[in-house]
Amino acid sequence: NVAHEEIDLKNPKSNRGNAGFSDEERGKFTELLGAGFTDTFRLLHPDEAGAYSWWSYRFNARKNNAGWRIDYFLVSDAIASQVREAGIRSDIFGSDHCPVTLRIDL
Repeated sequence: NVAHEEIDLKNPKSNRGNAGFSDEERGKFTELLGAGFTDTFRLLHPDEAGAYSWWSYRFNARKNNAGWRIDYFLVSDAIASQVREAGIRSDIFGSDHCPVTLRIDL
């Protein structure tokens, strides 16, 4: 449960250093990507802001879309070119998280 980049959460400045957005966690996630993995959502949506997969139950966070993107599909770099769709189903309720989706041609 790590928001990798500032674009991956609503309020990066006030959350910097908090669990899920610490420099250490983000650095390890960067290392994971550097080890040969691709974040499928960012591959297809590199600049999309406001796309979150988790919201606190407090402060009407989901209603206000004050969330974090902390749910991922990672694939090996070797098959990243076969990713066709990667999405976040924020229209589905039932948890503080929503489903993330992946369509890949193998």
